[in-house]
Amino acid sequence: MREPTHKPPRSEGRKFTRRRQILHAIAALGLGGAVFQRAVAAQIEQGGAVSAAMIQQASWIAGLEFSQAEAEQAAASLQSSLRKFLAMRAADIGYDVPPALVFQPDVSDAKSDNSTGQDAAFVPPRVERPHHNDDTAFFSVAQMAALLRSRQVSSLELTQLSLDRLRRFDPQLHCVVSLTEELALKQARRADEEIAAGKVRGPLHGVPWGAKDLISYPGYKTTWGATPFQEQTLATKAAVAERLEQAGAVLVAKLSLGALAQGDRWFGGMTRNPWNLEEGSSGSSAGSAAAVSAGLVGFAIGSETLGSIISPCRRCGVSGLRPTFGRVSRYGCMTLAWSMDKLGPIARTLEDCALVFAAIHGRDHRYAAAVDRPFVWPPKRKLTEMRVGYFENNIPRSEREDLRILQDLGVRLKAISLPDNLPINALTIILNAEAAAAFDELTRAGVTEGLNSWPRAFRQGHLTPAVEYLRANRIRTLLCRQMAELFQDVDLYVGGNDLVLTNMTGHPCAVLPAGFRERDGVETPYAITFTGKLYGESDLLAVASAYQRATGVHLKRPPLKAGAGG
Repeated sequence: MREPTHKPPRSEGRKFTRRRQILHAIAALGLGGAVFQRAVAAQIEQGGAVSAAMIQQASWIAGLEFSQAEAEQAAASLQSSLRKFLAMRAADIGYDVPPALVFQPDVSDAKSDNSTGQDAAFVPPRVERPHHNDDTAFFSVAQMAALLRSRQVSSLELTQLSLDRLRRFDPQLHCVVSLTEELALKQARRADEEIAAGKVRGPLHGVPWGAKDLISYPGYKTTWGATPFQEQTLATKAAVAERLEQAGAVLVAKLSLGALAQGDRWFGGMTRNPWNLEEGSSGSSAGSAAAVSAGLVGFAIGSETLGSIISPCRRCGVSGLRPTFGRVSRYGCMTLAWSMDKLGPIARTLEDCALVFAAIHGRDHRYAAAVDRPFVWPPKRKLTEMRVGYFENNIPRSEREDLRILQDLGVRLKAISLPDNLPINALTIILNAEAAAAFDELTRAGVTEGLNSWPRAFRQGHLTPAVEYLRANRIRTLLCRQMAELFQDVDLYVGGNDLVLTNMTGHPCAVLPAGFRERDGVETPYAITFTGKLYGESDLLAVASAYQRATGVHLKRPPLKAGAGG
C-alpha cells in the first residue's frame, strides 16, 4: 500500500497531529463542550503534561465548574487516555486492515439457509447481430451472450469495440481512469478459444466490463479517485475481479469515482452525465454509470455506502442493484465504512444485473462479512405470489402509473409506512466515524488536497466519542428489527425516500429508469426504485425486471456524438 503523497511540512505535521490528538482525547472522555475542549487543548499544548490546574483554568474560560477532586480526576483520566491513544497511533495499521467487528443486518431469530443458488437455467435470447457496431454496443449482457454463443461476434470484436468507444467518448465524459487494454485483449482471446471449444463458462463469458477504480487489479493503478493516491498500485486482485474472471468476463477499464467514493469529482475532473454533458453523473460510482449509459461497456461494478449506486443510476438512466450488505465480498476494495460498504452491478437491464450478481455473490474467507445465501435466476416464484408495498401520497391510487403497471403484472399491493420513530439521519455519524478511522493517516498528516469535502467529515468523525458511535449502532439494531417486522407483510416495496435507512439496515435495492423529463431544455431520465427483504434479491429482481420490460424505457439511448462537447 502506498503512503499518501501529499503531506505537510514535518514540524507543522507534528504540531497538527498533537493538537488533534489532544482534542480527540478530551472529546472521547466526554468532558464539557467544544469551547472547554479547545481551552484544555491549548493549555496542554503549552504546558506538556496534564494537570488539575489546567483543567480548572480551562473550565473557567468555558464557564464550567469543577471541584478540585473532579479536576484532578479528569486530569489523570485525560493523561492516561493520551498515553493510550499515542501508543495505539504508533502502531503500523494499513488501509486494508479491518476492525475486529462485523455488522450482521439479519437480526431475526430465523435459521438462515446457507446454500448458494445457481445460474444454471440461463437461456440466451434469439438475436441477430446489428448492421452497425454502435447498435451492438447498446446490447444487453444477455443479448451479447447470445451473439457470442452463436458465433455471430467474437469476444475480441466486442472488446475492441468497447476500447474504441471508451477512447472516443471519454474526452466528453471523463469516466476512464485507466484502460486495461493488454489484459482485456488477452482475456478476450482466451474467451474466444474456450467458446469455440464449447467450454462456455456462463452468460458473462467474453463480455466487456468496467471496474470502479476502488477495485484493485495487479498491474494497473487503483487510485480511489483521490489526488494522494493517483499513482497507487496494489498487488491484490479484488475478489469481485477474480469471480468475474472465473466467469469469463473481460476487464476493459478502471472507471472513475469521486475522490474516496464521494460525488463525481475526481483528480481527472468531473464525470459527466451522458444525457446532459453540462452536469455531473452523480456519485460516487460516477464512471460506472456513465460508461454503461453511453454504451462503452457491457456492464460495470459500482459500490455504495450511502447512495453511490442508486444515485448515478438515477442520473444516467441505467439499471443497478445494491445487494444486501455482505452478499458480495469486498476483499481487495477500498474501505470507506466497514459496516456499510457494498458492491453491486450496474447495467442496461436488471436481468443483466441478475446475471452479474449470480457470478459475484457468496462467501469469501478473506472478507468476514461475506455470506452464502440462495440466489436463483430466472426466478421460480410467480409474480402473482409477490406482495409489493407502496406509499400513499396525494395522488389517488387509481391515477398512479407505477401502481397500474404493478397491478397489470399481477402482484398484490399493500400500503405501508417506513419506521419514523427513530433518528435515522443522525445515524450517519457511523459513516463519518468509520471513514475517519479508515483514513486516519490522512487526517493526522494534514492531507486535504483532492479529497472533496472529506477532510471536514473526517474531523467530525474524529470528534465522535466511542459511546455515541456505539449508541448509534444500538439504534441501528432497533431499526433493523423494525424493518424485519415491516417485511413480514410484504416481499418488497416500491419507491420510498430510504437511502439512509436501507443503507444502515443493509437491505437490497434495485433502480431502473422509469421515464424522461425536460429540465433546462434537455430531456433527462428519472428513475424508480424497489427495495427487498434481506437476501431477497431473487424476488426483488423478478418484480423490478418485469416492471422494466413492461415499460421499455431502458431501450432509449443518450444523444451522444463523439467529439461533441466536453
